[in-house]
Amino acid sequence: NVRAAATSGTPAFGVGAGNVAGIVDETADLTLSAERIVRSKTFDNATSCSSENSLVVVEAVRAKLLTALRDRGAVLLDAPQKAALQRLMFPEGKLSAAATGQSATAIAERAGLADIAVLEPRILVVEEDGFGAEHPFSGEKLSPVLALYTARDFEHAMDIVERIYAYQGAGHSVGLHSALLDRAMALGLRLPVSRVIVDQAHSIATGGSFDNGLPFSLSMGCGTWGKNNFSDNMNYRHYLNITRISRPIAERVPSERELLGAYFDKYGRA
Repeated sequence: NVRAAATSGTPAFGVGAGNVAGIVDETADLTLSAERIVRSKTFDNATSCSSENSLVVVEAVRAKLLTALRDRGAVLLDAPQKAALQRLMFPEGKLSAAATGQSATAIAERAGLADIAVLEPRILVVEEDGFGAEHPFSGEKLSPVLALYTARDFEHAMDIVERIYAYQGAGHSVGLHSALLDRAMALGLRLPVSRVIVDQAHSIATGGSFDNGLPFSLSMGCGTWGKNNFSDNMNYRHYLNITRISRPIAERVPSERELLGAYFDKYGRA
């Protein structure tokens, strides 16, 4: 639909692909984080572009987070179970419709994982450490299937997300569960994302909420990172034609030093 709009010959706003990653660092409230992640990932069977597709957890809190997720219905698959799920979801290396929009229990049944299905899981979790087409779980899954990456520390977590988005999902959003406020700024400065969603149920928060101030929308722009022409939440303002009236004001011409001083200090003059 987006490609059709972009090539229609009339002005259009384009939105990008999902494949959101969420980071849980060593300072996060793990109970609240697990609750938010599960609420987000199970919303509409994870068909939203804003649903987490990967979870990157700092190693120091991995075991505790997994316990909190398990208490809320997430089931971690072992290697043979992951392989069976991959055969169902990516039979020829590309995402099939077999699991799209299905419940985790139905997906387990279709994958032949009767021992998992009987548990009536809410989320299926698979461990991952690779990126790209040869690691299909690193991409968007459109189902309550979550790839789990383990990071040494926050810096490593950012590196993992950067590599995920180099494959798929650049420009959309990243989730952060942390008590350190400066880490949200670090993510915004480093990653190709239009939104950093802090301590919230990601798939619900990105579309706007009364408690986060983002415009209510089901269409999220992903900027030039996602081959889009805007990086905002699409809302009524994008449909307005605005006429601006310009009158003379007192002239203020900045000096060369004001404009380029920091650059000259760092790189010198040509």
